[in-house]
Amino acid sequence: MSIIRHFVLAAGGTGGHMMPAHALAAELIARGHHVALITDERGAKIPGLFDGVQTHILPAGRITKNPLSWLGGVRAILKGRSMALQLFEAFQPSAVIGFGGYPAYPTLLAARAAKIPTAVHEQNAVLGRVNRMVANWVTAIATSYPDVARIAEKNLKKVTLVGNPVRDEILELREQPFPPIDEEAVFSILVVGGSQGATVLSDVVPDGLAMLPPALTRRLQVTQQCRVEDIDSVRARYANLGIPADLATYMTDMPKKIEWAHLVIARAGASTIAELTAAGRPAILVPLPSATDDHQSANVREMVSAGGARAIPQSLFTPVELAKQMQKLGLEPGGLTNAAKAARSCGRPHATRDLANLIEELGRPPVVDGLKAKNWGGGTLAGVGA
Repeated sequence: MSIIRHFVLAAGGTGGHMMPAHALAAELIARGHHVALITDERGAKIPGLFDGVQTHILPAGRITKNPLSWLGGVRAILKGRSMALQLFEAFQPSAVIGFGGYPAYPTLLAARAAKIPTAVHEQNAVLGRVNRMVANWVTAIATSYPDVARIAEKNLKKVTLVGNPVRDEILELREQPFPPIDEEAVFSILVVGGSQGATVLSDVVPDGLAMLPPALTRRLQVTQQCRVEDIDSVRARYANLGIPADLATYMTDMPKKIEWAHLVIARAGASTIAELTAAGRPAILVPLPSATDDHQSANVREMVSAGGARAIPQSLFTPVELAKQMQKLGLEPGGLTNAAKAARSCGRPHATRDLANLIEELGRPPVVDGLKAKNWGGGTLAGVGA
């Protein structure tokens, strides 16, 4: 008799939370399990994720430093907890997994009340706010880095290093050779700043590339993600500099862009670093200074220490500094190839598999085929479903 388990995944509506949740959902479904997603309105609108997965929207209650937010935030959290309990009664999950973001908090609170095993996945090198709030009582904590700050010593026994799941198209690049590079070959640069681009990269990168020696600038081919309001001015700057550049506000074929990149210039988000290390691509990383707990600065440490990346604080990210770091990578014999190998050494290509194994082992008695939870697939908590 085949064993079927039901799992609930909860993730806030940013790509950094939603992408690893999506990867886990696909793996669990491939193993024959049923999955439901709890998210917020932003998460439900991200295209291409969780197709065919029962989706429920919960209030994303937030309690900020402003006391005026407290009453509304608590009300939203309690409402979300009640709604999640309704789902659990119908869906009978074996475990509930949170990926961070505010919708995960009431979901995990409900799981605790219902005595359902719980786990959280942390994508960054600093335990996120919601994950810190539940760390004392969740069953397991899955991490993406060997060293994650803000985990209390008493909770270390719950920690399992699995890595940050990435899509299969990125993993396929891991087994391909680094793009050929020599003194005459095109030097392909990919510049990405997150889903909305980054103005600081648009401001600095063109001028930094213009400062490179002619032996490098004549070989450049740039692919860059820009904000809508920046793209025309950036295109004009590259044209004036005579540097071929392909610009876009959103890149739907990122795996293909990474495949041909010799160097990536990017922010230091968890998903970006996971993809670079899985594929084995060297990078110059500019951590977002406003990131909560400065987690992007923590994210770069492993890759930088291995030699797969160079990190430049935004306060020091100038055209001169960028050109200097690029020359160290691009002009040293074997510099880019060696950096690519070092980046690859930090990758955790089995993250999705290992996370799914951890979730399956949480210990809730499974739902056996033929004894499916009542109301499976019928309706949603907030009128939105898939």
